[in-house]
Amino acid sequence: MINIIKTFINKVLRNLFKKKKNIKMGLYGPPNGGKTTLANRICKDWLGEDMGAASNIAHETREIQIKEQVNIKSKGKELTFNLVDTPGIATKIDYEEFIKAGLKEKQAKQRAKEATKGVIDSIKWLDDMDVVIIVLDATKDPYTQVNITIVGNLQARKIPVLIVANKSDLKKADIKKVQSAYPQYNVIGISAKYGNNIDKFYEGLFAIAG
Repeated sequence: MINIIKTFINKVLRNLFKKKKNIKMGLYGPPNGGKTTLANRICKDWLGEDMGAASNIAHETREIQIKEQVNIKSKGKELTFNLVDTPGIATKIDYEEFIKAGLKEKQAKQRAKEATKGVIDSIKWLDDMDVVIIVLDATKDPYTQVNITIVGNLQARKIPVLIVANKSDLKKADIKKVQSAYPQYNVIGISAKYGNNIDKFYEGLFAIAG
């Protein structure tokens, strides 16, 4: 009888802990998709401050960045989570690409080293995520090896996913192409830079995490 009571109490405590734990919501995707721009948009909308620096040069974010206790509201509902902005995932990082972008050789090699570590950290952190937002540049081919690898890893871990087709303000953006590439997920076209369709994005978050 005592064992039954102990089991019941432990089960109740586990359930309480599950309900109270902070949801970790990760922003994942290839470099320059707009992860940090979206992170900044979310933080500005709900906290009144930026998350981090965004840049036109790939791998600007080279370390995991976390903003705790982000509380968002949509249609009378509330959702609180820790927002995790991750470095862009790439299959190859070449320091010469940074030289082409205007960095000196020493800086470029250091940047490549930091970017490589950032990719490794991003993948390691996948196991800690409760929800993942994949941020893709809607002007580029969505069906790349990097994107397929990210999606495959998330499917294997059974992590809820929302795909954002970012940069919808650009003429070359093709949201339908992203949707057809990943029909198993909800795909929402937005412009993180200008806030276009951002309300639909927040509704999408509640659909997978609320």
